[in-house]
Formats: sequence, C-alpha cells, structure tokens
Amino acid sequence: MNNIKDNLNNLVKSIPSNVTLIAVSKTKPVDDIMKAYDNGQRIFGENKVQEMLSKREALPKDIEWHMIGHLQRNKVGSIMGKTALIHGVDSLRLLEEINKQSNKNDVVTNCLLQVHIASEESKFGFDQEELLQIASSDLEKDFPNVNIQGLMGMATFTSQKEIIEKEFLQLKRHFDRLIEPPYSLQLDTLSMGMSGDYLLAIEAGSTMIRVGSKIFGGRS
Repeated sequence: MNNIKDNLNNLVKSIPSNVTLIAVSKTKPVDDIMKAYDNGQRIFGENKVQEMLSKREALPKDIEWHMIGHLQRNKVGSIMGKTALIHGVDSLRLLEEINKQSNKNDVVTNCLLQVHIASEESKFGFDQEELLQIASSDLEKDFPNVNIQGLMGMATFTSQKEIIEKEFLQLKRHFDRLIEPPYSLQLDTLSMGMSGDYLLAIEAGSTMIRVGSKIFGGRS
C-alpha cells in the first residue's frame, strides 16, 4: 500500500531547505491530496485547468496551486487569480495572452518561461534565441501584468544520467545568463527535476522540483 505520509517525509528529508517542493497531484483524488496536506504540504501542481479548478473548490483555501502542464491560450482567462504560478509559458503568444487576461482581471500573474532543453521534439518551450529576445524586451512596458519569476525545463525521458545532467546544466546556464548584464532580470526560480531525476536537478542548481509518483505512487 502506498503510504503518502512516509513518502512525503522521506522526500522532504532528501531535499535542501532552499528547494521548493511542488507535489504533483494530477489525476490523484482529493483524499490523497488531503493526506499530503495533513502532513504539511501546501503547494500542489496540476496540468489540466478543469481538474485544478474543481480541486481548488473542494480543498482548503490555503493551498497554493501551480499550473504545471501545457496551457492552451483559450483556457488562460479561467485561471486568472487562481494560480500562484504558471510553469509552462512556452510561447510568446501565450505570454501575451496571460498579460492580456491578467490586465482584464486586474491581477499580476507569476510565470516561468519554459525552455526546450530535451532532445524530444514533443516537449514544449522556447529555444535560446526566443528566450534572449524576450529578455531583451522592455518587460515592464510589454508585459506589465506578468511577473516572470524564472525558468522551467523538462529533461529528456531517458535512463542516461549524463544526458539529463547536461540538459539541466544547460538550463542553469540560461538562468545565470539572464540574471547578469546586459539582461539583469530579477529571477529567483529555476523549476527542474521530477520524481526520477530531482536529485540531479538539485545538484545542477534547481530551486523548485515537481514530484508526483514518489509521493502519491504511480499513475495508471
């Protein structure tokens, strides 16, 4: 039997205090989320808008919800003011839509820019050129209702540690480049690492990990 409490305790012990843990609760029932909540976890990640909104209604109000999946532009309006952080901002058009909907709802939305670091074409994200283009723009003028907090990336799905490590270090280099002149962005979040590779991600400089199956057990 999957013991969420023990899993969570063991995981928390294995990560440094400066690393934020997102418990990825997608497809998991409210009861499972409550077990993690009762054991002190307050930040949960969902990848589908409707699922996040229904769980948000059913669960304690001090939970911080993170949108970690690929977000479609037509769904942006429905999560305004309801999510603490959108991880997967993977295109300029999506960033513009988040800014537009945030303006309309009179909120400032926290976002991470998703960078494509994996070898799989199926993964989303900005390439280096697009990333630097955004970093070079006047963010306060172009996106006044968006707060870009940092970067997010997903490594290649592989058992070869050296590939994963190389990709995480690549993302860390992007991050370091953006916080230094000439860009000098005020970034504090580097979201990388999941159940299978979070320790490698932390070694490479991750400040936020997204862990699901190591807490809640596998998904069917």
